[in-house]
Amino acid sequence: MKLEIASGALRLSRGQTLKLTDSAGSTICAREGTVWITEENSRKDVVLGPGHCYQIGKPGLTLVQAFADASVSLA
Repeated sequence: MKLEIASGALRLSRGQTLKLTDSAGSTICAREGTVWITEENSRKDVVLGPGHCYQIGKPGLTLVQAFADASVSLA
């Protein structure tokens, strides 16, 4: 599957995973749908719904997976 960018947001299909490397300090926001976020070496996972944001706190690999079709922005 390929990522689609629309209006400054990345569109993720259901089950699609976005892999971010060394993105500590970046903020990811769910614009549509719900996404699950897990960071390498962290015991805490995060679920974001539309309109909610999360700041990545750890270096290394961060995975963002869509529960259903979703769009996210990264700043």
